Amino acid sequence: MPINRTTDDVELYAKDWGTGRPFVLVHGWPLNADMWDYVAHELVEQGFRVVAYDRRGFGRSSQPGGGYDYDTMSDDLAAVIDGLGLSDVTLVGFSMGGGEVARYMSRHGGKGVSRAILVSAVTPYLLKDNSNPDGVDGSTFDGFIAELKKDRPGFLETFGKQFYGVGLLDWSVSSAYLEWTKQMALQASLRSTIKCVDAFGRTDFRGDMAAFKVPTLVIHGTSDSTVPFEISGKRAAEMITGAELKAYDGAPHGLHYTEQDRLVADLADFVR
Repeated sequence: MPINRTTDDVELYAKDWGTGRPFVLVHGWPLNADMWDYVAHELVEQGFRVVAYDRRGFGRSSQPGGGYDYDTMSDDLAAVIDGLGLSDVTLVGFSMGGGEVARYMSRHGGKGVSRAILVSAVTPYLLKDNSNPDGVDGSTFDGFIAELKKDRPGFLETFGKQFYGVGLLDWSVSSAYLEWTKQMALQASLRSTIKCVDAFGRTDFRGDMAAFKVPTLVIHGTSDSTVPFEISGKRAAEMITGAELKAYDGAPHGLHYTEQDRLVADLADFVR
């Protein structure tokens, strides 16, 4: 698999499958490119090229001590797109990855991108403050960090259930899949995992929304308890000129798994 080197000499691991019009898939926190495997495989089977990379600090990429801000991480995305010589890209960002998409569109002018898709994304702004009274209280993110420091595997086990909407009587996500998700997250460094909480939790992307000058699709679950639909997916679609919103009724945050076939169909249809 290709290794892309950033401007500050960080190595980014990427999977590059198939031929045809390219998708670039940006993963969510605290996972890596493996979260996209089913979606990527199915898109390749339908004739697309799919690139999915590990964010710095996660998976098989380098684990530097810094650079976990969205300006730097959008530059990393640019390094992947430029390094692979991609054009006519459909850029897809899941959860935290939606922030990279938004900042890439503004900071890099959407170079090489013909379509953008936000899935369960943190855009436009999560943090509750005077300008965003319906947002998520900062104590939630502080609690994430405290629990990660105290018992990262324990936090991730509980968080994974919320991520996929698993309840006491809900067996739609197997314990093996939840364990795999946890192990994926544990491949990241503790430092990158913590620093990215502040990045996705406190970065204001409202100023980036006007930079979406290409056809844009917003997909979000209405029962997302991690990144609430009303302050994220719904609001992003309202702020992006001409954006199409697909609200998945009752879907949780991790709809890349729980609604995977519907997601693949919507991604492919949007490009076609």
